[in-house]
Amino acid sequence: MNDRPAPGVIGTNGMAPGLRRFLERPAPQRLGERCEMCGEPIAAEHSHVVNVQNRNLLCTCRACYLLFTHEGAAQGKYRAVPDRYLYDPAFALGNAQWDELQIPVKMAFFFRNSTFDRFVAFYPSPAGATESLLPLDTWDEILAANPHLAAVVPDVEALLLNRGDDATECYLVPIDACYELVGRVKLHWKGFAGGEEVWRELDAFFAGLRERSRRVGAGAGVGVKA
Repeated sequence: MNDRPAPGVIGTNGMAPGLRRFLERPAPQRLGERCEMCGEPIAAEHSHVVNVQNRNLLCTCRACYLLFTHEGAAQGKYRAVPDRYLYDPAFALGNAQWDELQIPVKMAFFFRNSTFDRFVAFYPSPAGATESLLPLDTWDEILAANPHLAAVVPDVEALLLNRGDDATECYLVPIDACYELVGRVKLHWKGFAGGEEVWRELDAFFAGLRERSRRVGAGAGVGVKA
């Protein structure tokens, strides 16, 4: 497994606030954990809301979460993170296009930042989420060739690419799934090549995505979990 490329750091970590909960080994689950918006108790499995201005990811109760499932809620400052997982088995991405994206590793995620009104690209590294300068012309070509996954909800959904030897897996996922991926890399990376533990974690992560994702065209709709 050590022949896989080691992630490097070539940019700035623009996602740090939202990643905090994934970048340290989690403390044991405590009774009485509370919603970060209203203070009500929440379960270990709970919803998330993104603060669009500072990219912070907030753990919320269902009541607070549902307040931000509608477009324009809180004047757009907060957005509920959907629970939509899609997979396109026919996703098309050529070797030349991948090289033009200037991603030095085999996985990356892309989301539309509403503040800048454009897509941005990040990839996981031992230092956290690292931003890669995204050639917009190339990315527009990729989206045009794969229209089934182009309708990404800004700020709260992402296209997650996992580049293999023969093809590229592409998933449309909630943004917190990307934070989890980055956190797993940072937690488990050892030495220069990462070590077997981190690659087991990544294999398990993508296996989980494949299991829970609906194939494009299988009745998957836009929206959030009610």
